[in-house]
Amino acid sequence: MDAKVAVVTGAAQGIGRAIAEGLAAAGARIVVADVRGADAAAGSFPDGVGVTADVANEEDVRRLVDEVVDRCGRIDILVNNAGLYASLEMRPFEQIPLEEWRTVMDVNVASMFLMCRAVVPVMREHGGGKIVNISSGTPFRGVPFLLHYVTSKGAILAFTRALAKELGKDNVLVNCVAPGFTMSAGVQAHPEVIDKLRDVSVSARTIQRDQVPEDVVGAVVFLCGPGSDFITGQAIVIDGGQTFH
Repeated sequence: MDAKVAVVTGAAQGIGRAIAEGLAAAGARIVVADVRGADAAAGSFPDGVGVTADVANEEDVRRLVDEVVDRCGRIDILVNNAGLYASLEMRPFEQIPLEEWRTVMDVNVASMFLMCRAVVPVMREHGGGKIVNISSGTPFRGVPFLLHYVTSKGAILAFTRALAKELGKDNVLVNCVAPGFTMSAGVQAHPEVIDKLRDVSVSARTIQRDQVPEDVVGAVVFLCGPGSDFITGQAIVIDGGQTFH
């Protein structure tokens, strides 16, 4: 991936940070986009770029892409990782406030629409690119008490497939990965989530251990690299064999 420019949203910590490290190891120049900590995280990458932005905000996304093009000249890879999860309260769907539902849809789904809409014209100018969207294993299992989150992650699967069809002619390939319950920094900041989900997740896996952010990296790097040049519209579930897809 030498000379490739990779934008990873939500890359200041957790799964996004691990993905950025994997892409950097493969030779890509990393752009960290996050609502906080972007500059500090970018400083750990060779020639890294940090941009503080809310990717669910149209103006922020426009500014982000303009800054990346100005500083890097191109965008070859986009990993749409930013999202809401661990901070959400598990509860029956009747108790989910409409405002919270809309916030989850904005952060988890609309952000990907905004980022793709802004980045794809840049990719077209340079002959194509790779987009990887981070979904979740939850839509495949119908996990209860997080209806807004599970619905948003299911929407990402549909978004990926439809956009892949639309962009194939432009050599812009769109895929997604769907991690299981991951012991990321965001999850570890919410012990109540670990108490509810950790043991049940591990026991349901074929590979019975904790999932860590680094477990997601290999598939994402593959989908961003030359080995996946004939793959688009696909979803790879990464959950230690909890779901067979």
